[in-house]
Amino acid sequence: MDDLDLIDVRFLKIFEAIHATRHLTRAAEQLNLSQPTVSIALGRLRSQLGDPLFVRTAEGMQPTPRADAMIEPVRDILQALRRLSQREAAFEPATADRLFRICMTDASHIALLPRLMSAIRAAAPHVRLEALRIDGNVARALQTGEADLALGFIPTLEAGFYQQLLYMQDWICLTRGAHPGIPGPLTLERYQAEGHVRVVSGTGQRLLEDALHQYGIERKVMLSLPGILGLSALIGTSDLIATLPRMIGEALARLGGLHVHECPFPIPDFPVKQHWHARYHHDPANRWLRGVAAETFLRR
Repeated sequence: MDDLDLIDVRFLKIFEAIHATRHLTRAAEQLNLSQPTVSIALGRLRSQLGDPLFVRTAEGMQPTPRADAMIEPVRDILQALRRLSQREAAFEPATADRLFRICMTDASHIALLPRLMSAIRAAAPHVRLEALRIDGNVARALQTGEADLALGFIPTLEAGFYQQLLYMQDWICLTRGAHPGIPGPLTLERYQAEGHVRVVSGTGQRLLEDALHQYGIERKVMLSLPGILGLSALIGTSDLIATLPRMIGEALARLGGLHVHECPFPIPDFPVKQHWHARYHHDPANRWLRGVAAETFLRR
């Protein structure tokens, strides 16, 4: 092993103090050490480096040419070590100017994003958001930092990622307000008799399809959609029924003046979580974003 591998960082701090003070006792006082400790450390450095480093004169401990050549690299090393040991600067939302990227479904653009954006704008007026799709790339995007957070029901991220449950999501049915066949509560008989809109996308849709199969319920699907775009207008101008997770269903009902019905058969609830990668678990900005999401949706 090279002798340089054995140089203690404390010796470098002592070297820096002696070079600055030109005096062993004053260097010891500056570092809150005893004078013998400083002398021993200097002796170790002299032995390891093969140079006296400082020579006692009437003007104090004067550095040798080797010591003068060393002082700037030593200061650079100590400064780098101080930066490494410092805690990362806190995230200041009031003045922060940065972009957060969040993976979410199209439904979340209506159900989650407006409330999250409002909360973020209130605390961090200069922070910008970009919504990304939830697809097969979401795990890599979180790992590389291309995405900061993923919100929703994402079973593929259950392992290997940090996660926090925000709320459990149940199911409701939507109709137009004056649906002629449903003057009162939606019964299972009326549910099977009326026409339906089927939304194909969304990880929770498999739970709905499984429940229909389990209870032997057949829907008359009159229209299939790849997403929720236009769903509010379609329900509002037809006699069709849509079966949706409550959060998005209630948001569409408010936007389109639709009627909300309790679902006439049981469908398993599912968890809506926020997910993030371990690389960013201690990142101050990521922690702040997660805190805003939790504050917004845990109190929904």
